[in-house]
Amino acid sequence: MTGSSKDAARGTTHPNAAAFPAGLSGPALRALDRAGIRSVADLARWSEKELAALHGMGPAGLRKLRDTLEAKGWRFRS
Repeated sequence: MTGSSKDAARGTTHPNAAAFPAGLSGPALRALDRAGIRSVADLARWSEKELAALHGMGPAGLRKLRDTLEAKGWRFRS
């Protein structure tokens, strides 16, 4: 798949896919979309346990999201 094809496919999995880290899987992006999570800032309103319970969210996706939050000095809700 070419870069532009990946971007096109990625855009169909979440209306704001570009707001999330590159490499986040389609199932994880769809899980975020179904949960109404539209940005990385929205993630801080969720606990890691709540996100892990979403269908399609796996350990690799959680790790990417955690790393993204930590890079901004944020964390999941306790």
